[in-house]
Amino acid sequence: MTRAFRSILGVLVVLALVAGCQSMTGKTAGQNIDDGGITAAVKAKLVADKASNLTRVNVDTTNGTVYLNGAVEDSTTKARAEQLAWQAKGVKAVVNNLQVTGK
Repeated sequence: MTRAFRSILGVLVVLALVAGCQSMTGKTAGQNIDDGGITAAVKAKLVADKASNLTRVNVDTTNGTVYLNGAVEDSTTKARAEQLAWQAKGVKAVVNNLQVTGK
């Protein structure tokens, strides 16, 4: 095999894998990367917030919609988590499923 042929073959394999990723998840590789970046940004904002203990909030992102799941102590903390999520670049919507435990 020539070097050029191996390079072309490598590109085709990568393209096949990316296409396979889309067919299994319904999202393109770009969408997966964007959603992963949004999730990371939201988690970083939650962890960095010193006023609230938001380190245990679960964050998932699908097509720019951020889902906040878990439990928080009060409604103020729940609202703060949603406010911080909206601050991340690329967020299109926030679904706040956080449960208030009232501790």
